[in-house]
Amino acid sequence: MLTQLTNGKILTPQGWIKDGSVLISNGKILEVTNSDLAVIGAKVIDVKGMYIVPGFVGMHIHGGGGQDYTEATADAFECATRAHLLHGATSVFPTLTSTTFDNIRKAANVCEEIMKTNKVIQGLHIEGPYLNPKMAGAQWGEYLKTPQKEEYSNLLDSVSCIKRWDISPEIEGGYEFGKYISSKGILTAITHTEAEYEDIKKAFASGFKHAAHFYNAMPGFHKRREYKYEGTVESVYLTDGMSVEVIADGRHLPATILKLVYKLKGVEQTCLVTDALKYAAFDGEVDDPRYVIENEVCKLADHSSLAGSLATMDKLVWTMVKKANIPLEDAVRMASETPAKIIGIDDRKGTLQKGKDADIVILDKDTNVRCVFSYGEIVEGTNTLIH
Repeated sequence: MLTQLTNGKILTPQGWIKDGSVLISNGKILEVTNSDLAVIGAKVIDVKGMYIVPGFVGMHIHGGGGQDYTEATADAFECATRAHLLHGATSVFPTLTSTTFDNIRKAANVCEEIMKTNKVIQGLHIEGPYLNPKMAGAQWGEYLKTPQKEEYSNLLDSVSCIKRWDISPEIEGGYEFGKYISSKGILTAITHTEAEYEDIKKAFASGFKHAAHFYNAMPGFHKRREYKYEGTVESVYLTDGMSVEVIADGRHLPATILKLVYKLKGVEQTCLVTDALKYAAFDGEVDDPRYVIENEVCKLADHSSLAGSLATMDKLVWTMVKKANIPLEDAVRMASETPAKIIGIDDRKGTLQKGKDADIVILDKDTNVRCVFSYGEIVEGTNTLIH
C-alpha cells in the first residue's frame, strides 16, 4: 500500500520543504519530494498546510497512562508506551526508577519479550540504583547501592535490550561501571550527582557521554566557606562532546535556562525528555501517598523535591517554541533527530529520509499533535484529527 502525505510543510535534515510530499510504503519512507502532485495508485492524505515532522524519540520516560515501567509487567509496558505514542513518541525507551536488582532483571526480561511485537519500544533505560544518596531526590533511598561488577555484568550477559544506564559517577565503583557499560555500546549517563569539574573530566574519560535531566539533581556554581567552585552544570558545559537532556515541561526549568542550554550546547547536543511519571497522559487520581500533583507537575508529598513530570513529548516542543522562543525546527530536532543519534537509532529513526521508518507526526500551527504515523500506519486514536 502506497500512501502520500501532501499539502504540508515537511521538516527534512536540509530544512523545510513547502507543499512537497512524503511517500510511504511497507512501513518505510519511500521518498521525500518537493512535489505534491498525486502519485498514481497512492492513498493521498491532505494535511491541510500543517507541519509534517519526524516522530519523537522518548528516551527518558518512567511511565504514563496510569502505569509505571518499574511495575515490570507487560501490561504496564504496553499501557505507558501507548499513552506517549498518542502524543507523538513513536520511539520509546522505557525507564526504570531505582528498584531491586531482581525487579530490574524482571523488567528487562519483560522488555526483551515485548520488543518482539511492540516495535515502538526500542530498548530499556535504567536510572539507578547506583546513586549518590545526597542527591537521590525522588529515587527511593532503600534501593540505593554502589555498583557491583558481578551484578551488572551478569545482567548484561543475560539480556540485550538495555540501551542506556544512568548513575552517579563519583560513588565508589562508578568510573569502573562507566568503562564497562560504555564498552558494551550502552549510552552511559551521569545523574543525581555532586560531581565537580575533575569528577566530570574523569567520568567523561570513563565513558559517561551524557547528562540526564540537566540542571535537575545536580549542583551549579557554589561556595564552600570563602571559596567558590564550579558545579556539575558548569563542568558539563565545559566538556565538549558531552550531550545533555532537559525536562522542557515548563516546570522543571524556566524558559531562560532552556534558552541558555540551547545556546551553549546547541541542537546537536541537546535532547528534550519528559522524565514522565505514571500520571502523565492520565485522568485518574494520584494513588501513591508519596506524591502530590500541583501546578502541573508531580512533587514529593513533603515538597522537598520535584518527583517527575506529567509531560508528553509534544508538550516539550510546545514549551520550547512558545515559552523559550526557539524555532520549531530546532525544537523538533531536539525531540527526534538528536536523541536518535545520541542513543544510536538514527540509522532508522529521527529524520524524514528515504529508507527510514515511517514514523511521522502532523503538528498544527500551535504545535498540537493532529495525527501520528507509526511505521506508516495511522495510530488508532489520532486518525480523525486531520480530516
